[in-house]
Amino acid sequence: MAHTDTGSSPPVSADHRPLVIGLTGGIGSGKSTVAGIFQQLGIPVIDADIIAHAMVAPGQPALKEITEAFGPASVDASGVLDRNRLRKLVFSDPEQRRRLEAILHPKIRREIITLTTNIQAPYCIVVIPLLLETDQQDLVDRILVVDTGIDKQITRVTMRNGLPRQEITAIIAAQASRDSRLSAADEVINNDGSLDELASQVQAQHEKYLKIALKQAV
Repeated sequence: MAHTDTGSSPPVSADHRPLVIGLTGGIGSGKSTVAGIFQQLGIPVIDADIIAHAMVAPGQPALKEITEAFGPASVDASGVLDRNRLRKLVFSDPEQRRRLEAILHPKIRREIITLTTNIQAPYCIVVIPLLLETDQQDLVDRILVVDTGIDKQITRVTMRNGLPRQEITAIIAAQASRDSRLSAADEVINNDGSLDELASQVQAQHEKYLKIALKQAV
């Protein structure tokens, strides 16, 4: 039986911790673009997807657990995770998706807590695509949702990844609904317009978060 890390999640300490903004949104909503603008403003960004990629690199314990759970076909001939195969598997079978999440999410959570604790900045951005789906709201102080219409999501993912429409819609269906994200949001950035409009919205949120962080520090 494959070993998965299902132990209780560590508590989030408030000591030496900046204001933590959880940035989320559906696939193709523009989370990475928004995070990049925050970085240009000098704000530290922690990305759960980047952490996950590092954890499944060849030789990492998480990759061994995934191989044990999903079989040797989970990696290619060079020992690299076959992301396309795994993505198709987990988004077509909720049980398999939960198995993968049980392996990765506790590890990602611990790393996010470690990284946010050591940040010396008024606030930071933590990009967590599945923030709501995995009930990780306690990791953050505020939730910032990047919102866009489904048609734009499909168009962007098609251009970026070349995935077929059916596969993209399956991913969207497996994620939190647009309404549930918006209802959970403390702030919303709309990404239906131009890059300049997007940058203007990020700037406004940046100024707001600096003020909140200043009040919190007093």
